[in-house]
Amino acid sequence: MKKKLALVLSATMMVGMLAACGGGGETPSTTDPADSTEQSSAASDLKVGVFYYNYADAYISTVRTAMDAELEELGVEYQNFDAQTNQATQTDQINTAITDGYNLLVVNVVENASPDAAQNVVDAAKAQNIPVIFFNRDFDVSVLESYAENCAFVGTDPAEAGHMQGKAIGDYLVANYDTVDLNGDGKISYVMFKGQEGNPEAEFRTQFGVEDANAVLEAAGKPALEFYDPSNTQKYLVDQTGAWSAQAATDYMNTILGQYNDGNNNMVELVIANNDSMAEGAISALQSVGYNVEGGDKSIPVYGVDALASAVEKIDAGIMTGSVKQDGEAMAATIATLVSNIQSGAALMDNTDQYTLATNDAGETISNKILVPYSLYSAES
Repeated sequence: MKKKLALVLSATMMVGMLAACGGGGETPSTTDPADSTEQSSAASDLKVGVFYYNYADAYISTVRTAMDAELEELGVEYQNFDAQTNQATQTDQINTAITDGYNLLVVNVVENASPDAAQNVVDAAKAQNIPVIFFNRDFDVSVLESYAENCAFVGTDPAEAGHMQGKAIGDYLVANYDTVDLNGDGKISYVMFKGQEGNPEAEFRTQFGVEDANAVLEAAGKPALEFYDPSNTQKYLVDQTGAWSAQAATDYMNTILGQYNDGNNNMVELVIANNDSMAEGAISALQSVGYNVEGGDKSIPVYGVDALASAVEKIDAGIMTGSVKQDGEAMAATIATLVSNIQSGAALMDNTDQYTLATNDAGETISNKILVPYSLYSAES
């Protein structure tokens, strides 16, 4: 509510900075009209292109819904673009949008394993003095530094979700160890579903989701988690499409259950997933063999990230154990504050005192990188 009030107040300032940013233009030909949203207002000549890495991502869909509402409330002209997890497609969309007169770019970059894609966006925008607001998918801070006066990032601390998830898992296991240890061997066998190689969020969630759980277990005198497949030295399964998809987790889990099951007395005893879609995909496979069914008597703990509405329903029903909430509405509202600044002629990072800024390895504040906090959702929270 406080963020919403701050947004409404900041939206009352209108005029400015647009002369330096460019004018109108037509819808880029690279975008299917059926996959876009456009809203016009005579009160503003700001033309915003919002570029999503993939509409099909469940969390991103929550951001897009909230972002549409925020931009419509501001009364700016905007259009959404779906890259469908293809960086080349997104690059073409952005370049065409610049040619067509879009004068503010809001970008959920596809490829962030390296900073190259984000840097290419900045270079193209900087050449035309167009502000850029990146969000959700983090990358090296050098990209922001290269265009500091007209570029910002709104996202999350990549490590925070992993730390929060890992501690929650550890606490749950300590409180329910004998119940979770299905075969009574004194150890907990787990599977980790990783969203994407090289993605900072996936890397840190994969690392700390296990490390922090083990720290809690060790403090309680319990052995560390054991990956279900000792031959897998990476100790995770990655969605090869990079889409963090439910289907990938379902397929993996169905294969796992063919060998690791009650009959063989080696059932996987814990699922850790980098997002809720993969957690729910794993649950789908578990339910096919009688586990994690509402009201059933067989269940293993499953943890995700995002606290999507569907995951929250499963947690409330006892089907899923917990999730770390990544607040799509808060992210959209924060981005809208920056859009309002550009709309009004203020500096990009004005009116952001209420937000948390990131720091670098030296502990210095990064003045154009805003972090939206996570929170835990579980039956106990």
